[in-house]
Amino acid sequence: MASVTSEQNPLGKVSAYKDEYDATLLFPIEREESWRAQGLNRHEVPFFGVDIWNGYEISWLNSKGKPVVCLAEFRIPAVSRYLVESKSFKLYLNSFNQTRFNDAEDARLRMVADLSAAAEADIDVIFHAVDATFPTPPAARCIDDLDIEVSRYALDASLLKTTGGQFDGWLCSHLLKSNCPVTGQPDWGTLYIHYRGAQIDEAGLLSYIVSLRQHQDFHEQCAERTYRDISLACKPESLTVYARYVRRGGLDINPYRTSEAGFIAENFRLVRQ
Repeated sequence: MASVTSEQNPLGKVSAYKDEYDATLLFPIEREESWRAQGLNRHEVPFFGVDIWNGYEISWLNSKGKPVVCLAEFRIPAVSRYLVESKSFKLYLNSFNQTRFNDAEDARLRMVADLSAAAEADIDVIFHAVDATFPTPPAARCIDDLDIEVSRYALDASLLKTTGGQFDGWLCSHLLKSNCPVTGQPDWGTLYIHYRGAQIDEAGLLSYIVSLRQHQDFHEQCAERTYRDISLACKPESLTVYARYVRRGGLDINPYRTSEAGFIAENFRLVRQ
């Protein structure tokens, strides 16, 4: 799919909501700009991962014109050339609302083709019934009750350090907040971290998570930055960073980055999502 200019980005602009199928609504954003800022390119990123999107407002018309509704799970590889800008994704999904498809598989394959072309990678699309049961979150210890003094609200990797001892397990914090780099709107979420290795100072880790509070970046790039900062500062033997962001416009975005090639994250859901 040919790249489009920033002037065509629908984010932060008044948009007409089309309800008939239109794949040109998708707006791809090059991932490599963020990687270059960290001295990387797409062929040497030091992690594996997937961006898991959940769509809660998926609908189209069947061959007789009767509406169909479902949930959809989209899995986009972390090393795809492009990510898809979230408002354009929403506009694209809305364009199915008054479009007839022969059956659910016909609609699903149309999404697979369009999203794979936009991202320049193979995208998985899975439909779920509206009463589907999501997996439970991992058993993680929440560090939010630590009594810390906070004075830094700009991203600060110097807050990360290790202490004596070893650790192998999940930690989480519900204090994750970052800001959209285009509109400045807040993005709220929960951060799950699994690592094995020298124990990370948890007060410093929580302070670091809070330091994302004024950071402007897309969801995917915040997860990558957190992964990279922890990797460089604490050098764990293995590391997974999984951000579960609150939905906006009928979509939530849940990127995970990991050192483990075979790791596949469960698509669980939190109350805020």
